Amino acid sequence: MPATIVIGAQWGDEGKGKITDHLSETADVVVRYQGGNNAGHTIVVGDETFALTLIPSGVLYPTVTPVIGNGCVVDPAVLIAEMDALRARGIDPDRVRLSGNAHLIMPYHRKLDAVMERYLGRQQIGTTKRGIGPAYMDKFSRHGIRAQDLFDPKIFVEKLETALKDKNKVLTKVYNQLPLDPGPIADEYLGYAERLRQHVTDTSLLIWEAVNRGDNVLFEGAQGTLLDIDHGTYPFVTSSNPTAGGACTGAGIGPKSIDRVIGVTKAYISRVGSGPFPTELDDEIGDNMIEIGGEYGTVTGRRRRCGWLDAVALRYSVRVNGLTEIALTKLDVLSHFETLRVAVAYDSDDGRHTDFPRQQRVLYHCRPVFEDLPGWSEDISEVRTFEELPAAARGYIEYVEELAGVPVRTVSVGASRRATLERG
Repeated sequence: MPATIVIGAQWGDEGKGKITDHLSETADVVVRYQGGNNAGHTIVVGDETFALTLIPSGVLYPTVTPVIGNGCVVDPAVLIAEMDALRARGIDPDRVRLSGNAHLIMPYHRKLDAVMERYLGRQQIGTTKRGIGPAYMDKFSRHGIRAQDLFDPKIFVEKLETALKDKNKVLTKVYNQLPLDPGPIADEYLGYAERLRQHVTDTSLLIWEAVNRGDNVLFEGAQGTLLDIDHGTYPFVTSSNPTAGGACTGAGIGPKSIDRVIGVTKAYISRVGSGPFPTELDDEIGDNMIEIGGEYGTVTGRRRRCGWLDAVALRYSVRVNGLTEIALTKLDVLSHFETLRVAVAYDSDDGRHTDFPRQQRVLYHCRPVFEDLPGWSEDISEVRTFEELPAAARGYIEYVEELAGVPVRTVSVGASRRATLERG
C-alpha cells in the first residue's frame, strides 16, 4: 500500500480533515507532521461533528494508529483535553502516539505570542496567539523543551529556569509584563508526565516499521502551501512547513517512502488573517461564499476571506509539492452562483504573470485575469458518481485539471463522509 501525503494546496481550511478521514478508512497509520493547535480539522460523521486541533483525523477509525510527529509543537494541556473529549464520545485515544522529539508549547510562548502580535499594530500577522511561533523560535534557536524532557524532572527544571531567565527579561523590559515564576509552571507540566507516558515514543521508528511492513500510511499536514514558512506569502505565514517536504522532516521518514501526494483544493479559495489575496471578493458574492460555505475558522471562529479559484496559485502548489493528484472540496457551494470565475493569470505593472510571483508587492497590487464558466443550479449534495454531476459541474472539474496539470481524483459535494466522489 502507498505512503500518501495530504497537503493543503491553498491558504489552509481546504477540508484536509475530511479528505484524510475519507482515506483513513483503509489506512493503518495517520501522521500529523507539523503545526500545533493553531489549526483545526472538522469532520462530520452522521449527525456528529468532530473538531480536532492536534490529534490526526484518522483517530475516528478504531484500526488506525494516530501519530503526532516530531515536526509538531504540542501544548500538553490541549492534547490531554482533546483525548478526554474523544473518550467522552466513545473514541479510544489510547492509540495516540506522540514523538518524544516534539517540542512543547510553554506558558511563556503563549504570553509572548500575544504581546508580540499586539505590538505589531497595523503590521499584525494574524497569529492565533496560541504560542506556536515562539515555540518554533525556541526550537530553532536550540532552547526548546521537548516531550521527552517531561520524564526527567531535573533536566526539565533546568531547561525551564534557563529559558525564563531570558523570557522574563523580554517580558518585563520590552513588553512591560509581569515575570513568570518557574515553580508553578514546573509543577503543572511535570504533572502531565504520567498522563502522556504511554503515548510518547520513537514515532520515526514506528512509521518506518509500518512502511516496511507495507502498511498504508497517511501523512496529514495543517494549514496550507501558501502559509509555508519558506514557500508561502511571507511574512503572513505559519511557523512550519506544511508543504510535502515538511512531511519527511516532520515525521522522520525518507522521501523514497512517498509515492502519492494529494493536494486538497477548495472549488473556490479562502484565507484567514492578514496577507495578499489576489482573487478576494469584497462584495455580495464573497459574503455569500462565506455564509453558504460556513467559512469560519475551526479553532478561532474567525471569518474567512473568500474569492474565486486561483489557478496561478494552484499550479505553484502542484510544483512545490510535487502533487500527483487533487482532491476538490466544497464543489456544492458553487451551485449557488450563475457564473463561475477562475483566475488564470495576474496582470501587474511588470506585465502578465502566469507563474506565482515571488515579489510581495506584485501579489498586493496585481489584477487577476479571469476566465468565466457557466454555473449550475442543481443541488449536487446527494450525487455520488462523477457521471451524475451536472454537465457544467463536470466541465468545471475538467477545467481545473487542465489548468493544474494533474488529475482531480476526489470530489467532495458536502460535509458528510458519504458526500465524496472517487474518479478512476
